[in-house]
Amino acid sequence: MTLATDGRRHSPRRVFRDRREAGRVLAGLLDAYRGDPDVLVLGLARGGIPVAWEVAAAIGAPLDAFVVRKLGAPGHEEFAVGALASGGRVVVNDDMLRALRVTPQQLRDIAEREGRELVRREAAYRGGRGPAEIAGKTVILVDDGLATGASMLAAVQALREREPARIVIAVPAAPESTCREFAGLVDDMVCASMPTPFRAVGESFWDFAQVTDDEVRALLTTPTTGTAVLPAAIGPSAAELLGHAVIDAPAGVPPTEALEELIGDARIVLIGESSHGTHEFYEARAAITRWLIEEKGFDGVAAEADWPDAYRVNRYVRGLGEDTSADAALTGFQRFPAWMWRNTVVRDFVEWLHAHNQRCRADDRKQTGFYGLDLYSLHRSMKEVIDYLENVDPVAAERARHRYGCFDHASADDGQAYGYAAAFGAGPSCEGQVIEQLVEMQRNGLQYARRDGLLAEDEAFYAQMNAQTVRDAEAYYRAMFGGRVTSWNMRDQHMAHTLRALLAHLDRDSGGRPSRIVVWAHNSHVGDARATEVSGDGQLTLGQLVREQYGDDCRLIGLTTYGGTVTAASSWGGIAERKTVRPALHGSIEELLHHAGSPAFLVSCALSRDAEQPLGAVRLGRAIGVIYLPETERQSHYYHVRPADQFDAIIHIDRTRALEPLEVTSRWVAGQTPETYPSGL
Repeated sequence: MTLATDGRRHSPRRVFRDRREAGRVLAGLLDAYRGDPDVLVLGLARGGIPVAWEVAAAIGAPLDAFVVRKLGAPGHEEFAVGALASGGRVVVNDDMLRALRVTPQQLRDIAEREGRELVRREAAYRGGRGPAEIAGKTVILVDDGLATGASMLAAVQALREREPARIVIAVPAAPESTCREFAGLVDDMVCASMPTPFRAVGESFWDFAQVTDDEVRALLTTPTTGTAVLPAAIGPSAAELLGHAVIDAPAGVPPTEALEELIGDARIVLIGESSHGTHEFYEARAAITRWLIEEKGFDGVAAEADWPDAYRVNRYVRGLGEDTSADAALTGFQRFPAWMWRNTVVRDFVEWLHAHNQRCRADDRKQTGFYGLDLYSLHRSMKEVIDYLENVDPVAAERARHRYGCFDHASADDGQAYGYAAAFGAGPSCEGQVIEQLVEMQRNGLQYARRDGLLAEDEAFYAQMNAQTVRDAEAYYRAMFGGRVTSWNMRDQHMAHTLRALLAHLDRDSGGRPSRIVVWAHNSHVGDARATEVSGDGQLTLGQLVREQYGDDCRLIGLTTYGGTVTAASSWGGIAERKTVRPALHGSIEELLHHAGSPAFLVSCALSRDAEQPLGAVRLGRAIGVIYLPETERQSHYYHVRPADQFDAIIHIDRTRALEPLEVTSRWVAGQTPETYPSGL
């Protein structure tokens, strides 16, 4: 059984342009059947035929129609009480019949009417040809999607009577429960996407126009095997088109001319990574960021990191605070996964930024800061608020201490424990207290900031953002136990709010020009959710929110790899390991980029029209976070994406190696015994 991953544009919830594109995506998941002479593809008429044609053409199999008619309840035709399939097989839902009080005579009348239409369609579609021979064949049964599954169930039961060797069901979209149910009934079940919640098949398509009889006839008379086939395949392949579009980027760093054309005057540049533990991603991102700072005047780096830990680094790079080295400044990063920021590449970048700012101070130029966007620092941010107020307003500090005392029942730095207790009534909710404290900080912030010039303004802003982080973290930890999408959205909305606040704060010291920030985060945050299947369950991303607010003033850049090694854990809180990254799956954007033939390159539809077709198709995309599970890679790390809309540009580095933590363990040094993929032998 092949299932799409649930993962990370609210509405509409679209994945596929139309049925033809959905068929091409399905074909990528059915590659194991390519070239098998015993395979037959059957499309459920009418909607399944365009999908099935693409599948049949891609794997080189013959195509035929399988007609199924829904039996709609009298007066409520949209409710299926059963289905009628080719060969006369009837499947009914007894519970629905009873609930809608459909009499046996009414059911017979419906079945006779639909039976006549079924015979008419079979004759119209085949033009006098008989049905394909099914006995002993591997039959791939394709529809444009499943809702209740009544029509598909009728088709499966009717097919069994014709004794195929195997039955495979392949659909672009269906509820997860329906996919799993059919997986127990047939030999193989391929569901390209499983929107949650599932409302209707048509919501997965931009174009879901009704398929006509003429379209079905035309497709059934268009060969899917032999040399006269595949009009869509005439011309260069997707990889060949990409070969004309790629711009060599040694070590992942594009030439200055390409960066200049791509970024232009954009105010925000988000640079992603398809894993949190890849050396080349961090190194290329740091090199591009140095160029953005030196040549484009960027004012800050905002990372997917906790606000207080990153601000300690900010003090160091600005020549403030007590830390005397980048290594020391990064010691604040203690929370799992510490290697995300306590690694050799970030250490070297922080040291460079410290030296760069020293030169800026000497030349009286504006310095560049380092900031965090994330919200996990519930207890540390509370401590920072109180420590700040102790220096500027001890009475206010006492009020803050009293409010935050609401959290005393939860263990320090364990936001999940607080969230669980508050969500299930095992402890108090501190929502009111954190909101009161944030409102007070916002009300008094200007007064605090005016005391000692720009430095005091920075520290007041830092404290206010800590109060905001406490407020958002409290809500986030409560939401963790109410729904994955809700908590994910709260986190990315917090990052977007922090980014907006940073831009406004930096604008005050930018000499009248808009400030500019580069963002470092995972591809799953940087990419636009509207171009991925996760939009189907209402999921938002930072990249989407930034695009919606700033439009052409932002650029989204993703980084990908085909294979190599990665630093990741096997479970949350686990030790850092050096793991082997399996070669990218067939049908993925990473595999396509691998076949473009260059070891490292930039590709962008904005820079080359040749990239529009290959990047504009729906493909699988890989996302490795701080945990990597190679044994369940398809389910755990892939989801459907449309790269041309997800990012403004992609930097692909074909072979990559694991990021080196500052604290190297024996487990990391030993690494993982490489596997021979996919056999594992």
